[in-house]
Amino acid sequence: MKVDDSLEDFLRREVTINDVSKVVHVAGAGPAVIVMTEMPGISPHVARFSRWVRDAGFTVYMPSLFGRDGAVPDADEGAAIFRRTCVSAEFRAFGADAASPVTQWLRALARLAHEECGGPGVGAIGMCFTGNFALSMMLETSVLAPVLSQPSLPLDDPAGLEIGPEDLETIRQRLVREDLKVLAYRFEGDQICRAERFAAYTKGLGDRFDGRVIPDAAANAEVAPFFARHVAYPHSVVTAHLIDEAGQPTLTARDEILAFFTERLAQG
Repeated sequence: MKVDDSLEDFLRREVTINDVSKVVHVAGAGPAVIVMTEMPGISPHVARFSRWVRDAGFTVYMPSLFGRDGAVPDADEGAAIFRRTCVSAEFRAFGADAASPVTQWLRALARLAHEECGGPGVGAIGMCFTGNFALSMMLETSVLAPVLSQPSLPLDDPAGLEIGPEDLETIRQRLVREDLKVLAYRFEGDQICRAERFAAYTKGLGDRFDGRVIPDAAANAEVAPFFARHVAYPHSVVTAHLIDEAGQPTLTARDEILAFFTERLAQG
């Protein structure tokens, strides 16, 4: 986890949807799961999580949304990536009640992945900057298993949601109609994804939102330079702050997520 990851066990594809091209790293077999990276890009920790999903029996689609793919997060470079992404037309880092435009492309990617992989539908997990994207992707009917890991947008409103109220209500109705749920995680002391955000999700989605909180003491203290300088508190549940040891709450969270994908997407 301390050196760059070549991602050589992933197929590097250039996927063009609606005249917009993005690199997507694909691996595995079985129903599709879209893994959306946290800030500042596809780190070795994010790739490790994708491999866990792959090894659980799924085809992973890991789109490159920002940063250098496979790189260990450097403090200065990571900060520069964060600043560029915040002003990108594809993302809405600030201001509640509207989804980032890139979620439209991601919904189309889910539709493509379902066509390519088959199965009942598609899973999706967003992390940090992309945390809420898996919820917005529920507007695509193929997405059946959304996971929100420390959803951090909007950055300027702890109780804000990065989705419009009409879309939120549409998704709530779909969750009830199809007996689906949204699984979400955060650390108790996370300064970006705070309790107010989970409370807002609960208000909007009711008991269809399953928000789980992990104690700060369960976070890995040995992190990459970007996190050490800019995210100096427990935050990344299944990546940088995960402790890969049996009995650890973060590893339990990983297993719960994999079981959620299996329950919703496995054949038969």
